[in-house]
Amino acid sequence: MKSQLTLKKALLTLLFVVIGATVFAQGTGKISGTVSDKKTGETLIGVSVKIAGTTRGVGTDVDGKYIFPSLAEGKYVIEISYVGYSTKKITDVEVKNNTTTSLNVIMEEAGSQTLNQVVITASFKQESVNSLYAKQKNSAVISDGVSSDQIKKSPDKNTSDVLKRISGATIQDNKFVVIRGLSDRYNTATLDGATLPSTEPNRKAFSFDIVPSNLVDNIIVSKTATPDLPADFAGGAIQIVTKDIPDQNFFSVGIGEGYNTASTFKDFKSGARNATDYLGFDNGNKALPASFPSTSKIVNRALTQTQGIAAMKSLPQDFNIYSSSALPTQNLLLSLGRVKNFKGGNKFGALLSLTYRNSQTINNDVIRDYVDVDYRDNVYKFSTNIGAIANFAYSYGKSKITFKNIYNRTYDDNFLSRTGLNSSIGGGADVKFFAFDLMQKALLKSTLEGTHPLGEKAKINWSLSYSNILNDQPDQKKVSYYRNRSDIGSPDYVYFANVTTLGKENTRLYSTLNEDNYSAAANYTLPLKMFGQTSIFKTGLSSLYRNRTFGARFLGLQLNTAASDANLIRQRPLNTLFGRDVLSNGSYNLDEIPGDADSYTANSMTNAGYLMLDNKLGAKSRLVWGVRVEQFHVALDAKVKTPQTSVDQNYVDILPSVNYTYSLTPKINLRASYYRTLARPEFRELSSGSFYDYELLAQQQGDPSLKEAKIDNADVRFEFYPQAGQVISVSAFYKKFHNAIESFNSDVNSSRTITYMNTDNVNVYGVEFELRKTLDFIAETDFLKKTTFYTNLSFIKSKVETNNVGITLLEPSRPMVGQAPYVINAGLQHSFLNDKLSFNALYNRVGRKLNIAGGRLFHGVWENPRDAVDLQLALKVLKTKGELKFNAGDILNQRTTFYFDNDQDKKYSVANGDYTLSSYKPGANYSLSFTYTF
Repeated sequence: MKSQLTLKKALLTLLFVVIGATVFAQGTGKISGTVSDKKTGETLIGVSVKIAGTTRGVGTDVDGKYIFPSLAEGKYVIEISYVGYSTKKITDVEVKNNTTTSLNVIMEEAGSQTLNQVVITASFKQESVNSLYAKQKNSAVISDGVSSDQIKKSPDKNTSDVLKRISGATIQDNKFVVIRGLSDRYNTATLDGATLPSTEPNRKAFSFDIVPSNLVDNIIVSKTATPDLPADFAGGAIQIVTKDIPDQNFFSVGIGEGYNTASTFKDFKSGARNATDYLGFDNGNKALPASFPSTSKIVNRALTQTQGIAAMKSLPQDFNIYSSSALPTQNLLLSLGRVKNFKGGNKFGALLSLTYRNSQTINNDVIRDYVDVDYRDNVYKFSTNIGAIANFAYSYGKSKITFKNIYNRTYDDNFLSRTGLNSSIGGGADVKFFAFDLMQKALLKSTLEGTHPLGEKAKINWSLSYSNILNDQPDQKKVSYYRNRSDIGSPDYVYFANVTTLGKENTRLYSTLNEDNYSAAANYTLPLKMFGQTSIFKTGLSSLYRNRTFGARFLGLQLNTAASDANLIRQRPLNTLFGRDVLSNGSYNLDEIPGDADSYTANSMTNAGYLMLDNKLGAKSRLVWGVRVEQFHVALDAKVKTPQTSVDQNYVDILPSVNYTYSLTPKINLRASYYRTLARPEFRELSSGSFYDYELLAQQQGDPSLKEAKIDNADVRFEFYPQAGQVISVSAFYKKFHNAIESFNSDVNSSRTITYMNTDNVNVYGVEFELRKTLDFIAETDFLKKTTFYTNLSFIKSKVETNNVGITLLEPSRPMVGQAPYVINAGLQHSFLNDKLSFNALYNRVGRKLNIAGGRLFHGVWENPRDAVDLQLALKVLKTKGELKFNAGDILNQRTTFYFDNDQDKKYSVANGDYTLSSYKPGANYSLSFTYTF
């Protein structure tokens, strides 16, 4: 508790020092925005933007952006002109002190030289509506997105919150995204144009809660493919672009506290804790000593007794269970933006952000009841997350160079306490099990990017990126006790520690994963005339190299059963079971399970190139088509290389795509598309290494024979935009998977191992409906005009036939693993008091979906549906520079349940024989936060 108070004092001191050191300017405002082509949506380079009646003028940069700094408060007329386009005048552009007025402009091509002299006049409000319409309609693919302007109006604090608002997207565990009901393995993500590596050691998934929403420029989720997108997705490609040059200087401070109904102020159990845990770092006490004997010396019995005792004593021996009161969740956000304008229009910008979060959560009475076990678990999780973003950009002439960096570190320290019955031990045994499990994860990503014009309209974009992923699991300790029920009434009916044999379920695991990613890309864009219309030609090359090393050691202290006091030692409580006295007298021997197949090195190289044309075919038709070619090579070798543990695969894939849009009216689009994409196994899924998951009560193991999946996709969509910012759309899609990658229960030996397989043919059909509409159609009132209802519904049917994969399963015909049959998102937004007070209500439900496919003995594991309701209330205070937010998350607090559907009735029913893999209530979350922007 003393370390907690010290940390809080340090953070508060830092906060006040930074606030006191911040100086901000007053007295002028700015106008900034982007100029785009009405038909294609492409930004325009070198457009002349002037303040009418003055000599002040600027040109748009290579991103089509412009800015007028240091403008006196008042209303202005902006004049925009460009060769081949009609000139525009925008009236009533209001500038206020210390604020930036955003004015995005849409330019129309001139039909003739005469028309080019015509001046189109529009008001600021009209042009804002027009630009929003253009953004909605001009996407080359079926996609949905959120801009920075929309994010500003929401209380979302990170990108996972923002993604909740995108049609067809669902967030799981507050950080992982599901698109169109497809699990995260079938989605891909890019940050500032570079592919994001997985933040998870055992799956393809990215934790989207690490990017603060106030630094996001836009998020686009593409549900169909174009040749310039990475090919490894079937659900969606999530593209996050962070800001680089801010519109104005700012400094934001945010603090927050959260309450969980299942955890906060409850009795919290844990292993040893130290002050650095609150900073996201272990102090080194849990690490394996550098001088610890090698695996070969231990397994070959090359240590003397003295050396063995010294090695055992060098391991941390604190097995005490500590109790405290779970503190409220704590959040801190610091963001700083700076922009410097130079003569000639050059400018330099910087964005810095630091986020901190600490939470202590409890999952009480987790039910695990199946086959021969009936357990109750209490799971305690101490988690610290720190994140930092540092973006820098320099714009000169019509060129721009950016250097963007993100760092995230997560410290998850878990303690599990289990009690219950295991009927497979003797005639049945009472069990006590304890697990101390620390996982430290870190992600560092840096991207250097440049955009430069070539000639008057063409441009080239290049990027170099590096990322590093670290997953460190020091000293995962597992200990079990049991007592035989056949001994009831006898002196032997006491708990005995399971320390006479060594298995992966009762060892100390030390593992480290380190991965380096290097990528480079170059893209060339050229506007040209085809069929009498402006078209865009685009081509590019990219490479991504990944290199991973993974090491694991399974150590254990094995009791010498010949010792006279062996049974007394086994009856010791956990905190003295491995006491220094019994280590000193030689009661234990140091042992290790050789992990030659568990440790591995792996690398992959992906080279890609593409050709793409964006054609306007007449006034209403648009065709975006092309081809992408990807060459992929992956190699993986276990610590001791054998044909059974090695992987060396090479693929060359030709991936065509066609996206057609027909503008039936200025407000209605009809779309159709075909495209081929991929899904590739992760390194961990290719490794033959086996690990015991004490929560799933099963081994987890990869399969070196796993192949990449190929997916043929087709989509059609009807879009209607009744007003700017509003949409009604209906979509249908079909996906055919060849060699889909799925997890299943491999149980030929009566014990469960979760591994992976390729299923030859999977067919997925789906329809989507989206509605975002203000309620003023009910009645023309101010209240209903400011109230927006939105919903997106997805209904999907998937069918897998596994008859020809060489595996006999209980369920040869079933839905696809991870594919939800339906996804329901709905919400209601309302703003009060001139947008100073906003209210949001969100509802989400994901249908019953298969989590792990069934094997020969065990049926499939299903995730039961649950209803989630979130409420958000945001109030702008202190002249709108401050914002007070109240969030209520998962207020229904329904059970999270995974179960074996033994009776195949598609319902969770213990009475009908279904087994429970896990079931618990996570608790509702309530938080209050305050942010102030200087």
